[in-house]
Amino acid sequence: MSQLREKFATQVNREILAAVRALAEQEGRQLQALVDEALADLLEKRKQAHPRPHVMAAYRESHAKYSDLYQKLAQ
Repeated sequence: MSQLREKFATQVNREILAAVRALAEQEGRQLQALVDEALADLLEKRKQAHPRPHVMAAYRESHAKYSDLYQKLAQ
């Protein structure tokens, strides 16, 4: 990802912000580094939440080909 920075303003739950500030202090890091990390983690988590199209295509093909076997195995 690009290292260019852009300012933005938002509001955050007071307790969460206090905990994140304390964590940054404890780790000797800047608050913005933790925000960057948290946002990157969120994006990666959301990407992982949806199966990739080629994976779903392989699943559908397998299911069409072996559905009888899958049903027998399920019993």
